[in-house]
Amino acid sequence: MPPKVDTFRTVDVLNGRQRMPDGSFLNLLPSDIWPLFVRAWGLDARVHERGEELSLGPGDQHVYIVLGGCVLQERRPLGTRIARFRGVGQFLGEAKLIEPEASVDTVCLTTTWVMPCPVPRMNVLLHQQPDAQLALLRSLEHRNRSDEMIYGTATRTPLQRVGGLLLHLAAVAGTRSGVEPGHHTILGPTQRDIADALLMGMSTVENVLRLLRDTHRVITSKYRQFVVTDLSALRDLVSTA
Repeated sequence: MPPKVDTFRTVDVLNGRQRMPDGSFLNLLPSDIWPLFVRAWGLDARVHERGEELSLGPGDQHVYIVLGGCVLQERRPLGTRIARFRGVGQFLGEAKLIEPEASVDTVCLTTTWVMPCPVPRMNVLLHQQPDAQLALLRSLEHRNRSDEMIYGTATRTPLQRVGGLLLHLAAVAGTRSGVEPGHHTILGPTQRDIADALLMGMSTVENVLRLLRDTHRVITSKYRQFVVTDLSALRDLVSTA
């Protein structure tokens, strides 16, 4: 059986009582405008099951905030698959704010809670709330820099790259175990998803995961589930490997 994890409470998230990952939109949104912004957005939190796609195609006119869970976004420029993981507190579909026909394939990797908002309403909210606009810009810049550190580091060792991605997923999509203190459970991504996101071979990813699991003992793994059992030790391995 998978380890017991913290229960997701939509009310706690919407009332600002659940801590958001550093650098995410909801983390950077000032506390004094949080209630106003969320009420204006509309308390329409929706649940999507694993494998469902979010409506971010050319004809769809919504943006989303992830309240819980994990999604995988994919683009295929010049026939190359570019995959990125997105998690709690992050803003999805930002390109639609300036280009309505923009699209990105977005699939839920686990049960995922999102808050949708029509693009016109979002643009009005950002215009009326400059601090929210600044929070969005800062969150996108943080995400871009994070992407560079996670996905754009081909010169680093495979252990650093896979370990760095697991650290990122623990932060933006992980839940802490109610049974084993300090354990962070990551549900959804498969080894294939990790290999595709890092543009690495499956055998390389499998070897690194085996090393992290059996030699360094900082993770355990099952299908669509990774548990980081020692976050500090994994962080040390990533920084020194």
